[in-house]
Amino acid sequence: MNKFIESAQKTINIELAAIQNLHDRINDDFARACQYLLDCKHRIVVMGMGKSGHIGRKIAATLASTGSPALFVHPAEASHGDLGMITAGDVILAISYSGETTEIQVLLPIIKRLGCPLIALTGKPQSTLAKEANVNIDVHVQKEAGPFDLAPTSSTTATLVIGDALAIALLEARGFTKEDFARSHPGGQLGRRLLLRIVDIMHTGDAIPKVTEDILLTHAILEMTRKSLGMTSIVDSDNHLLGIYTDGDLRRTLDQGIDIRQTTIGKVMTRHCTTVNENMLAAETLQLMEKLKINSFLVTNENNQVTGAFNFIDLLRAGVT
Repeated sequence: MNKFIESAQKTINIELAAIQNLHDRINDDFARACQYLLDCKHRIVVMGMGKSGHIGRKIAATLASTGSPALFVHPAEASHGDLGMITAGDVILAISYSGETTEIQVLLPIIKRLGCPLIALTGKPQSTLAKEANVNIDVHVQKEAGPFDLAPTSSTTATLVIGDALAIALLEARGFTKEDFARSHPGGQLGRRLLLRIVDIMHTGDAIPKVTEDILLTHAILEMTRKSLGMTSIVDSDNHLLGIYTDGDLRRTLDQGIDIRQTTIGKVMTRHCTTVNENMLAAETLQLMEKLKINSFLVTNENNQVTGAFNFIDLLRAGVT
């Protein structure tokens, strides 16, 4: 068991050293590469074979999700038709630790012909790819983490870190905000918290629990039961909100010994209740729920007319909590 632990710690130490050695390579070449990418009018096309290809896919995904339109093109497939995905105005980010990957070299004349700036990430500054590139970023490592210095480990880690450094430098240069990030991640938790509004989750139309103030309390309770939101709104003939009646109000009514068969809802409703606007962020409403210790809300417009209703369960279903 100790051998496993020692091996893992050794691997981590080797890769940490590889990352630390990158500091001195964040220089003018890195800044020039960032400028090419920032000035890109179309897309950043990332290329790489084998393990470099896997790293390239991650870099392309990170760039795309942080405000820099990017895609990955497999060099071998590019030679068999996918080269049509590359157009003038793109910037090419080619990854090859040796700098001599045949599948990428075959594409260099065409990339030059298209006039696409070429940024290389290589571990060999004197390699063909490094020399052909407009900018080469050196990702050389002293040793790979695995035995015999063969399996790409430290080198792929170093390349991935440089890719992240490029993406974040561009993100900051573009003034990319968390709202921008959320728009490209609508399915993620951050996206839901920053984009989802009450209008997206509220119950509308016949699904809104709603009665008039002259209705007997028993009928109001039936309306609450049918709509399953733990409350009902009380409105006038023009749908203006007069009050609210909740499950908690019902318990208090019963404690007071009020005859629910003879009492109208207007006599026991809460006349002044907190409502929200349909354009309010769902996450903000959740904070309001926690602050006021209530589980349901009515939604009203600028004329105080009821347009929707929702409860904590609706927020839970939407993934806002």
